[in-house]
Amino acid sequence: MEYKNMLDKTTPPPLPLNAVVNNYAAEANYGIIDWFKKGLRNYTNFSGRARRKEYWYFLLIQTGLMIIAMILDTIIFDTGVGLFYILVALGLFIPNLAVTIRRLHDTNRSGWWILISLIPLLGILLIVFLASDTKFESNQWGSPAK
Repeated sequence: MEYKNMLDKTTPPPLPLNAVVNNYAAEANYGIIDWFKKGLRNYTNFSGRARRKEYWYFLLIQTGLMIIAMILDTIIFDTGVGLFYILVALGLFIPNLAVTIRRLHDTNRSGWWILISLIPLLGILLIVFLASDTKFESNQWGSPAK
C-alpha cells in the first residue's frame, strides 16, 4: 500500500494527446557535437524544421570531418581526395540534405529551394535563406523550431 502511494507521487501524470513535448530547455544545454548528433539522428526526417544552430553546427562539424579525411588521404594515399574523403562525403550526404531541407522549412520555404544552388551565382541566395532567422509562426512543416 505504501509503495503504491509513493509510485503515484513520483510518477508524472500522462500528457494529453494533443500536447507537444518541449525539448527547448534540453536544447539550451546542447554543445556543437550534440547539434551534430541531432542532425545525424534525424537523417530520414525531411518534413520537420531545423534551427539555425542545428544546421550551421552540423555544417561546421561536417567540414571539419572532410578536412580531416583529406589530410588522412594525403598522408596515407598521397592524394587529396581518396578513400576516407569519399566515405565521409557519402556517409554525410543524406544527413546534410535532410538538415538543409528542414532548415529551409524553418524559414517557411519549400525544400525544393535547395535546387537553386545548381544555378551559378544565384546559389548565393540559398546561403541567405539558410542564414535567415526562424519564422515564429507555425507552418505546414510544424511548429517553430525555437
